[in-house]
Amino acid sequence: MNPTAERRLGKRILAQVPVQIRTATADPEQTAHTRDLSTNGVFLYTQSQMTEGSEIEMVMLLPAELTGEKCWVCCHATVVRVEESSGPRFGVAAAIKKMDFLPEIGL
Repeated sequence: MNPTAERRLGKRILAQVPVQIRTATADPEQTAHTRDLSTNGVFLYTQSQMTEGSEIEMVMLLPAELTGEKCWVCCHATVVRVEESSGPRFGVAAAIKKMDFLPEIGL
């Protein structure tokens, strides 16, 4: 297998989207933001260390470029890579296993 070959299954778009993350080991929710995302995966930056293989739950507002219109989703994903970035943040790549579309709630 060519190590430089593209492994992504879905179209990835550059988008900085705020994300709320829950893990089995962290309490309370953590805040992060995406660098890029697709319907199959996400790369985000967080100030919390995560471990490869850990399961996470993310809630975010997907941009219209990805789904045709903005929509809230809850994603269940597995962390596949963790990178140390400059400063007190970590880059996290996660593969999305399940995505549930959430209803809009009017206030």
